[in-house]
Amino acid sequence: MAEKRDYYEVLGIGKNATADEIKLAYRKAAMKWHPDRWVEGTEAEKKTAEEKFKEASEAYSVLSDPDKKARYDQFGFAGVDGQAGPDFSGGFGNLEDILRDLFGGGFGGFGGGFGGFSGFGGGGSSRTQTRVYKGRDIRTRVRLTLEEIAKGVEKEITIERNRPCPDCGGRGTKNQSDIKTCPTCNGAGQVQHVTSTLFGRTMTYSTCPQCGGEGKIVTNPCRTCGGTGLVRRKETVKVKIPAGVEDGMQLTIRGEGHAAPHNGVNGDLLVIIEEVEIAVPCLDGTYKVKVDPGTQSGAVVRLRGKGLPAVSGYGSGTGDMYVKILVWIPKRLSSDEKAAIQNMRASRSFTPDPSREDKAVFDKIKDIF
Repeated sequence: MAEKRDYYEVLGIGKNATADEIKLAYRKAAMKWHPDRWVEGTEAEKKTAEEKFKEASEAYSVLSDPDKKARYDQFGFAGVDGQAGPDFSGGFGNLEDILRDLFGGGFGGFGGGFGGFSGFGGGGSSRTQTRVYKGRDIRTRVRLTLEEIAKGVEKEITIERNRPCPDCGGRGTKNQSDIKTCPTCNGAGQVQHVTSTLFGRTMTYSTCPQCGGEGKIVTNPCRTCGGTGLVRRKETVKVKIPAGVEDGMQLTIRGEGHAAPHNGVNGDLLVIIEEVEIAVPCLDGTYKVKVDPGTQSGAVVRLRGKGLPAVSGYGSGTGDMYVKILVWIPKRLSSDEKAAIQNMRASRSFTPDPSREDKAVFDKIKDIF
């Protein structure tokens, strides 16, 4: 699969799920995606089932182990790298054996074998499990100076993210009575298709066409959120960045991503670290130069030994390169940009003070020599 999904999202559970809830969620996924149940499907359907079953099995192998689960909760995939996932080189195993390993011999109450699992719409039992939704993650970048990287820092990051609608409380409608169980799938979010073959009945499943997999329908949608239960908001999040991070490193802030529909589990905020620097082309390649906060236009940075070689008879070694930093000032601003700058006029940081202004560029060059 193109990109790994969060293990909790894969099993449709929250981060506080109990061991029994994790088992039940995996049982549901195994019942749906085990390749034995898709023998009559197309090649594409078989391939999807295999990938989904492997994905669910990998998620269960981590979340069912307290030590692995703790590392995953703290560090994400990096905490279980190289340890997550069972070995399928010998096949996928028998579904009934998998269920028996999970629940002992007591899973026969579901009907025994495949024939008793018929609770996904289209007849049979309407027994369903509550689906837990997961919000999408948000990726953003934060620029740090070398000093901030060395000492650690707390940054305020402004992001736009989905939040529960204040008018309907995230339900999608103001009245709870307007949320109805989908009559097509009986709340399961899937419909069952039964095919008779020489070897017996084979059952496959597809997303319910009426509710789109939700299991419920809203008959009177909230006007503010259009029935989604979510609204877009710009909010500021404080992020503590530890000392020693590196350029390109990603920090995971749990629960600070998009809110999930139906008051589910929030996604995560993924913060990518960028070191503030510029690339300077030199004679022997490109070098990175750190730009400190508050650097003024016209400031000069010296790169030792990056200049031209000395002419024979006039000194020895290689000279230095001097890099002059010029700050570009935009000629046109939008109304919002102008308003933002106007709001900062009263700040001392934006008030000229001759007593603390930097020396002229010429004086700086003289100091260097």
